[in-house]
Amino acid sequence: MPKITFMGAGSTVFAKNILGDCMYREALKDSEIALYDIDGARLKESELLINTLNANINDNRATIKCYLGAEQRKDALRNADCIVNAIQVGGYEPSTVIDFEIPKKFGLKQTIGDTLGIGGIFRALRTAPVMLDFARDIEEVAPNAWFLNYTNPMAMVTGAMLKGSAVKTVGLCHSVQVVAEALFRSFIKDEEELKEYCKDIRTYVAGINHMAWLLKVTKNGKDLYPEVKRMTAEMMPIWRAEADKSKKSTDMVRLEMMQKLGYYITESSEHNAEYTPFWIKNNYPGLIDEYNIPLDEYPRRCRLQIEGWKKQYEELKNDPHLTHKASHEFGSGIINAIVTNTPFQIGGNVLNKGFITNLPYDAVVEVPCLVDAAGVQGCYVGALPPQCAAMNMTNINVQELTIEAILTRKKEHIYHAAMLDPHTAGELSLDDIVKLCDALIEAHGNMMPEYK
Repeated sequence: MPKITFMGAGSTVFAKNILGDCMYREALKDSEIALYDIDGARLKESELLINTLNANINDNRATIKCYLGAEQRKDALRNADCIVNAIQVGGYEPSTVIDFEIPKKFGLKQTIGDTLGIGGIFRALRTAPVMLDFARDIEEVAPNAWFLNYTNPMAMVTGAMLKGSAVKTVGLCHSVQVVAEALFRSFIKDEEELKEYCKDIRTYVAGINHMAWLLKVTKNGKDLYPEVKRMTAEMMPIWRAEADKSKKSTDMVRLEMMQKLGYYITESSEHNAEYTPFWIKNNYPGLIDEYNIPLDEYPRRCRLQIEGWKKQYEELKNDPHLTHKASHEFGSGIINAIVTNTPFQIGGNVLNKGFITNLPYDAVVEVPCLVDAAGVQGCYVGALPPQCAAMNMTNINVQELTIEAILTRKKEHIYHAAMLDPHTAGELSLDDIVKLCDALIEAHGNMMPEYK
């Protein structure tokens, strides 16, 4: 009977998706499921829904146990086969608010702030140390477990785990699975038509998290890039000139980067707008409207989610027929492959180790991976197109320096990471970057460990 531990189980809907997926797999139906969180109220909400799901789709075959707070953490982890991590350190308030509001005082605007940029750096600085605390416990009580990380900033915190512990870790993001649909959504508006069109599409993706490249996209053996680039070249001038934002594509940043660099990127335009120095610029404020870039998008989503959760939870908990539709997340497939030795292919975040030959050997890359009883094994890709590798390097520099700050607790590397961040460096002077970092460190207080 496999044991699956879910860290951050108060993320109720996500826990429902991953664990519901597991309950559909025969080898995982009798699992012991350990739900862990530091928020007792959210943990109880998840327990109720997971128990209901277990009854409705799994004949109560799984054993559900809850663990609350640091004092019960080792018990939650003990003898786990796989550990799913979905924690958020600091939450929307105060941490996300700090990540957005203080940079604004320095003239630095953001969209998402969870992967790169000043927001991504500080999210990593407060998150990775908590995960490394998990790692110490895992090394002691579950040394053979696989750690499936869904927490952002993916490359930074996954890299910290891989470089700062002996825990077998893979980072997981769903942008690889949906990249084909994302590419064609600007041109095929009907969702059912879009899904039908994408059924037979084959993709090949490699790079880094949130900036992995769609290197090949084919349908029935035909290369689709020439046609999609033709359509983009036709529509982009119209979108850019359109005053009504509702008529514009919401994916203009990625499509423009595809036109300039040759390849489409896995993560959304609102994300990628802040990974480069090209889009969010005080000297060119018109670009924000022209490319339909939603500033402060992540705080907006957080507020909507917080406001809507109470109603959503009431609907879910009062549904005696609560069921689950299999998601596109890799988690259950990975656990099933490890438990049954049934091969399964994913796009995973792992240490490079030469898989992409023109990126650093110890960088965290997102590449095709094979999973079986031996765990997650990255696959050889070779060299990326040089312009794609160069763009990845602008992000890897920030990721590696942030990881260095986390592992050494040296404040100077926080400054270095921010200085090399493309968006931050494109807007602020060196002196202001240091002042901004100091202001963020002070504002976070004891939500972060001390960086000297």
